[in-house]
Amino acid sequence: MAQVFSRAADSYLRLGLIIISGLVAGGLLLASGLVRSDYLTGVGVAMEQPVPFSHKHHTGELGIDCRYCHDQVETAASAGYPPSHTCMTCHSQLWSNAAALAPVRQSFTDDRPLRWNRIHDLPDYVYFNHSIHVARGVGCAECHGPVDRMTRIYQARPFYMRFCLDCHRDPAPHLRPPEQVFNLDWQPPPDRAAFGRRRMAELDIQPRHLDSCYICHR
Repeated sequence: MAQVFSRAADSYLRLGLIIISGLVAGGLLLASGLVRSDYLTGVGVAMEQPVPFSHKHHTGELGIDCRYCHDQVETAASAGYPPSHTCMTCHSQLWSNAAALAPVRQSFTDDRPLRWNRIHDLPDYVYFNHSIHVARGVGCAECHGPVDRMTRIYQARPFYMRFCLDCHRDPAPHLRPPEQVFNLDWQPPPDRAAFGRRRMAELDIQPRHLDSCYICHR
């Protein structure tokens, strides 16, 4: 019987399998990198807002406390957006005719809230409570980054499940004194982890409980 395949067919088949395997492996690596890229996570991306609000100016330069605008952060799951009358407390006197603030004035006059574009947006299946974290001594900057240096607010951390679990499994290095939670200039002391462990003991924070799926998925 005549030979069906040429002598080179086996070599071509092996080469083809090697190329296909390489393409599959490369595709998986590319997809893995894309999923973790800033393009998909939104890290570092500043979105357009109805008003060009600068945290750097208000928080960093003027020293306005986070709680002045996000007044629910200590008592509610959501930090909340400032109502227009909060803005007008100052801007009825300062820059009262600025064109950039026209949406704020209109919102205040019509008693209709501004529709801000959400930056830190967790999936619907994830439960997060600001007040619990604040009460335990987790500073704003742990999740939101150097807000006081952001002219336009952007997401500073990739909110993967791993990001939350790393802190839940080892909270001590992320805790600070309660009075420093809203201090964006706070510099941790060399014994921050030791302080965190003492704080954990005082509040009976046990990482084995924080590792439960039910904590974040309810």
